[in-house]
Amino acid sequence: MTGGVARSGEFELIARYLAPLSAAAPLAFGLTDDAALLAPGPGEQVVLTKDCMVSGVHFLDADGPEVIARKLLRTNLSDLAAMGAVPRGYLLGLVLPRNVDEAWIAGFAAGLARDQAEFGVALLGGDTTATSGPTVLSLTALGTAADGRVLRRSGARPGDLLYVSGTIGDAVLALHLKLGKIFGVAPDMRAALNDRLDLPSPRVGLGARLVGIASAALDVSDGLVQDVGHMALASGVAIEIRAADVPLSAAAAELVGDGPALFVDCLSGGDDYELAFTAPADRATDVTAAASASGVPVTCIGRVTAGQGVIVRDRQGGVVELARTGYRHF
Repeated sequence: MTGGVARSGEFELIARYLAPLSAAAPLAFGLTDDAALLAPGPGEQVVLTKDCMVSGVHFLDADGPEVIARKLLRTNLSDLAAMGAVPRGYLLGLVLPRNVDEAWIAGFAAGLARDQAEFGVALLGGDTTATSGPTVLSLTALGTAADGRVLRRSGARPGDLLYVSGTIGDAVLALHLKLGKIFGVAPDMRAALNDRLDLPSPRVGLGARLVGIASAALDVSDGLVQDVGHMALASGVAIEIRAADVPLSAAAAELVGDGPALFVDCLSGGDDYELAFTAPADRATDVTAAASASGVPVTCIGRVTAGQGVIVRDRQGGVVELARTGYRHF
């Protein structure tokens, strides 16, 4: 892991804070070489994904280094979950302000260490450099899939059912709170929503169990409607979402009840990092079993039809007009 954060003791900082994160990956050579090795088992293929986070766009400096680090890792693991891959390790790119202090780096490394232990991954290498601009964080996650058996966006077929894991909308409501767009929210409700924005739960266990069951899958990062639209486009089908069946947390349901217009934001807001997937109707029992085994609730929220695009329907079957689609973080 090489580079040049413009401060004294760069390599000492790498040895102190980052090299320990590679301890579980002996082929990373303690981050002392130019690259690392990854040795998949027989019949396995490597699955790679990369994501970036920029201060003021994807996170606020006030969020703290430990939370920022954990979100960076988790959002990438969510991409692996969407492919049904087993996470193995990651590469890290840090573009840090020249005046960053060592306490920030220590907190960042502590956050990574905490989630490495939870998700069974290790740091394999990367790069560090300095900037006079905002903090930029980049992470490439690596996973494996047996014999290349992965979930794709392009397999949905008419007659399939549409499912989503967990709940939808907490993250965008938390963002509204942070930006002062919602007021008068009880502290416990605010904490619950913020936790979903700051520390999403990558559904790696569920994703792996859906291989061979789901016909198409992706993670919900840019908003439920927009991401299901990506699936519909890749599969060459239309997908109907039953708005009334979209699962909301208790906190989100209470807020939406006070302001129904917020429900549109729940459908189109991003950063949920849940899995949206389709499966043949005759595999419904298998979907339920996969959800139970992974400890992640799933909800059937629609169906795949012939045609193109996404249609959101209300309880009476009418089309719900969305005020906006897509997601802008800050």
